[in-house]
Amino acid sequence: MTPLHEKEYIIFCDESDRRGRYFSNFYGGVRVAASQLSQVESTLRAKKAALGLNSEIKWQKVGADVVERYEHFIREFFDQIAGGRICMRIMFTQNAHVATSLSREQEQESYYLLYYQFLKHGFGFSDMPSHTEPPRVRIYLDEIGDTREQVAKFKGFVLGLADTAHIRRAGGIIMQPDAITEVRSHEHILMQALDTVLGSTTFRLNDKYKEKAPGQRTRGKRTIAKDRLQKFILGEIKRVTDKPFFNIGISTGRSSDQAAAWSDPYLHWKFVPKEFRIEKSHYKT
Repeated sequence: MTPLHEKEYIIFCDESDRRGRYFSNFYGGVRVAASQLSQVESTLRAKKAALGLNSEIKWQKVGADVVERYEHFIREFFDQIAGGRICMRIMFTQNAHVATSLSREQEQESYYLLYYQFLKHGFGFSDMPSHTEPPRVRIYLDEIGDTREQVAKFKGFVLGLADTAHIRRAGGIIMQPDAITEVRSHEHILMQALDTVLGSTTFRLNDKYKEKAPGQRTRGKRTIAKDRLQKFILGEIKRVTDKPFFNIGISTGRSSDQAAAWSDPYLHWKFVPKEFRIEKSHYKT
């Protein structure tokens, strides 16, 4: 196989529902080659403008007045995925799988430890095809909002990815000290699309689509609109993965491609601890 000439990859990341009713620790990310970034962003911005979506696109803003336009925008986003210009990854945990044998420090840092696992394994750097030279990697994180010390410690761990053996064996990556940056989603159209897809997953898995306002017998218009959009997004996931019976609550599984972890357009990963006990009360009834 001819080595790839890409010199840099950018990963945009978002997170949602650190603690949900049934599922928690939702992480999402998209990987795009630097050579493709400008074209992808221009295409998505043009689509957004053509649809008259003048403010930031976010899951929390979905309502009856914009849901159809959001569907058209999301279709364009998944067209970029289907065209091989973007790879998307999502990871989450199920509350019924309770990790055991964790130290107190590990329990306190579990959010960051899981985020690290997502970045380490989710984007397939250990299965990366041969490049003419090790590519640089930049990671844009949506603003985390924790203490400066926690974020600095986390960034230090992530920078160490370039030194891990399984990534070096695949040819290696370069991560410079300024490679990890917290950004605001309204400045990056890919993060807006990511926020919407990730939000739809948490909405479905944690049964938010069933919610009714106190004292109401039926769901509100906003909930109905979000339910419509999450169904549309699920259909798009099925389209780009060619998995018509995809179950949103389990891992997608990889294709037969030897470098599937790297090349599959979309992967959905339910993280299960190596050591855990089952807490049946946390399953859906």
